[in-house]
Amino acid sequence: MRVACKLGTTRSRRDRASLPSRNFSNENDAMSNATPLTLPAARPAEFRTIFSVSVAHFVSHYYGLLLPPLFAFVRSDYGVGYTELGLALAAFNIVSAAFQTPAGFLVDRLGARTILIGGLLLGACGFAIVAAVNSFWVLVAMFAVAGLGNTVYHPADYAILSDHITADRIGRAFSVHTFAGMLGSAVAPASLLFLQSFVGWRGAFLVAAALGLAAAALIAMQRDDARPHRFPHVRQLGRASWQVLLSPAILRNFAFFTLLAVIGGGIQNYSVVALAALHGTPLTLANAALTAYLLVCAGGILVGGVLVGRVSSLVVAALGTLVTGLAAVLLGFTDLGPPLLLLTMSIGGFATGVAMPSRDMIVRAVTPPGSFGKVFGFVSTGFNVSGIFAPLIFGALMDSGNPRAVFLLVAVSCVVAMFTVIGSSRPARAV
Repeated sequence: MRVACKLGTTRSRRDRASLPSRNFSNENDAMSNATPLTLPAARPAEFRTIFSVSVAHFVSHYYGLLLPPLFAFVRSDYGVGYTELGLALAAFNIVSAAFQTPAGFLVDRLGARTILIGGLLLGACGFAIVAAVNSFWVLVAMFAVAGLGNTVYHPADYAILSDHITADRIGRAFSVHTFAGMLGSAVAPASLLFLQSFVGWRGAFLVAAALGLAAAALIAMQRDDARPHRFPHVRQLGRASWQVLLSPAILRNFAFFTLLAVIGGGIQNYSVVALAALHGTPLTLANAALTAYLLVCAGGILVGGVLVGRVSSLVVAALGTLVTGLAAVLLGFTDLGPPLLLLTMSIGGFATGVAMPSRDMIVRAVTPPGSFGKVFGFVSTGFNVSGIFAPLIFGALMDSGNPRAVFLLVAVSCVVAMFTVIGSSRPARAV
């Protein structure tokens, strides 16, 4: 069996290069059909790949929420205001937005596994320095360093999954990966406050750094059972590679990711205060509704992974954003009682979650072979772009006394996103 597996995974580079239109997943399917002895080894190897990449995604989302739950303690320790603390988050997002696409190019050129380990180590070391050095400006600088580490997760994660997971399981792999990220966001606030109560905010930062080091060690120790398909003719950093990113299909997906981030940020960050200002909703009820949204969204992600391959990804993504938009309109124009408020937020969360795996599959479908790193790095930069300007817009709407406009902006973004994704089906041309 070992001989069969080895023969099946050591084909010459020349044979691989002669098949530019095929990705590694399809090749692995063909190998499995031709050599049944390789099939039993494929599932454990894919499980290990999905698990390690999902752990890295969990860490990335955990790091993204590392500072906000500890705001009060860091602010008191350094004697600064929330505006100054906002500089650290701004540095994190600006660096991430600026360097995520170049990180995608490095993923395609140097290998996703190496770059992912480097990003985990960079973030972990940055937060360890924050804990060890008593300087506010060091904190800001290290959040910029962590932002650089944050650039690798999406391009590396999606490149690894696209290269190593077979086509019939890639949708579920994407859904587990996305679910792990949301789980990281969900457990961060409570766990960080728990750690702060025992070891202080600096100790919480050290534990978070250890989490990143553990994830890096897990990926480094994992045996690379399946080698990704190589495409030397597209692994370049020149003008031709940038033309792929500037193709209409990829630009539409970038817009789609940006709009989804606006939608998610508006609901997660401003629905509680907007409901309170607009309808007088008690904060406990509004927070319960938001919790329902997030929990059901996580379940919707897993359901969305099952739908991949059975229902058109374009249809699922479009309908998911449409239903979320309708829920936002209802929230903005109707004073719902507790049961209907919880139900409406849950429906919106489920629709949002179901659309996420299809979102990723749409990007994969239009990406030329060998360009997964740069393309996913580019389109997911939309998250950081939204993180820079969307809070300013939503905050201005609240400050001007227009809480209903928060839900209207979410709804309009949903409609625009729906039409954006409908036009994203034509693949970008390989160069």
